[in-house]
Amino acid sequence: MAQRRSAQFIREMITRPWNTMSVFQQDNHLSRVPDHYKKFFWEWKCVKPKPVHYVPTPGKFEQLPNGDILPVQNIPLPLKQPKELHQGIWGGEAVIKGFQKRKPNRRRVPHYWVPGVKNSVVYSEILDRHMTLTVTERTLKLIDDHYGFDNYILETPPADLMSQLALKIRREMLLALVRGTVYPNNPAKKEEILQKYEKHIIPEEEAEWYGLNLLEASNKQKLLEEIANQPQPLKHRFRAEFVEYLKTMKQQQQEEKEAAAQEKQSSPGLDPSLSPSSWLSKVNPFAKKQDE
Repeated sequence: MAQRRSAQFIREMITRPWNTMSVFQQDNHLSRVPDHYKKFFWEWKCVKPKPVHYVPTPGKFEQLPNGDILPVQNIPLPLKQPKELHQGIWGGEAVIKGFQKRKPNRRRVPHYWVPGVKNSVVYSEILDRHMTLTVTERTLKLIDDHYGFDNYILETPPADLMSQLALKIRREMLLALVRGTVYPNNPAKKEEILQKYEKHIIPEEEAEWYGLNLLEASNKQKLLEEIANQPQPLKHRFRAEFVEYLKTMKQQQQEEKEAAAQEKQSSPGLDPSLSPSSWLSKVNPFAKKQDE
């Protein structure tokens, strides 16, 4: 029997689908991470990436050679993501597992199609650093199409970047832009870079969470909760209360002096010892003694 879902859950699936992911529904630290991190993780893992290993058929229907009309089914190929993929930037390519018939009279055998990778040096204008990365030919072509490595990293969706290394570099770029730490010794170049990549600047809190995997996000949330719930020694609270008390008493004394001065000006013939402020200052143990 199918499980019935509430109207609120269906609305969340349509408007904010990242809140309905099972990994964020459990009772742990991941359920309390910020909403912008949930959105990033959904864009990284759940959004359909751009087709790389197949050519999609345009339209909704296609006509076969025999005249039959069938709906178009652009089903993406299942991709394998080895750990080496996250140690480089492969431009959306990955390992494909399938079968290959090498001889006409033999059974088909399992086969892996692996993209050709090589080491290449790229330059980041924001970070002002050269980096040696493991890339593919498609990665270099995409960098040229975006007119630079920084534009490729910042403008490509997380699902197409796919690599954790690419997301870490993007996080470093975003933090450098929002904190203004680019070219600290060259103000003119710094202003030029900030204006050039102004549309990519996001709040610092979002930049700090961007590009983290589930383990890193869980550890970060756990650390933030431990700091927020850390017990504070009573001496700090008592010290703060005592400092506040002294400030209040000093303000009261100042108000009493101003009131006494105004009263003395209004009635010069009155004995100052009979004024309310005089006997209040004698009772107050924190009041300073006036010079005779």
